Amino acid sequence: VGAVSVADAGREEVRDMFVAALGCNLAWGFVDAVMYLVRKVTDRGRRLTLFHSVRDAADAETGRKLIERSLSRTMAGLVSPTEIEAIRGRIVALPSVPPRPTLKRDDLLASVAIFLIVVVSTFPVVLPFVLIQDVSTAKNVSRAIALTMLFFGGLALGRYAGYGSWKAGLFMAWMGTAIVVTINALGG
Repeated sequence: VGAVSVADAGREEVRDMFVAALGCNLAWGFVDAVMYLVRKVTDRGRRLTLFHSVRDAADAETGRKLIERSLSRTMAGLVSPTEIEAIRGRIVALPSVPPRPTLKRDDLLASVAIFLIVVVSTFPVVLPFVLIQDVSTAKNVSRAIALTMLFFGGLALGRYAGYGSWKAGLFMAWMGTAIVVTINALGG
């Protein structure tokens, strides 16, 4: 939306720009979906490497150290040596460990959902340019929709991350407003 110049944008130029923006969102949706799959297989690969290393360790102490090093600082402070040994024992007792990580059907479905979220989230912001003839008005309505989406996205993020949903929602809307002001100041 920040790339639309009201001064010299006709309906055709705006349409062309949003066709290009949709193409860009399709590309980024694809990239985000693929990167999600890369992250999933990498996380599973790290766990499998740990499992194999613990199972192949020369002795129990080496296995416990491998597990301790794999924990975050926070988790390491919460787990006792007895619990580390219990984890090591469960890993060693596993009947089998796959040789390499694989992706599952749910991973592929999640990546499709990510793709759709990225692409579909474009439409509410673009819709004013389709429905409103005056480019300046469409631009302002589009910005209001984008800020509203940021607020509700912030609510969900705040609830998920424990920040406080209203605080996060307002912060995201404030941040979006700052971005719009900056874009305007730069000529957008």
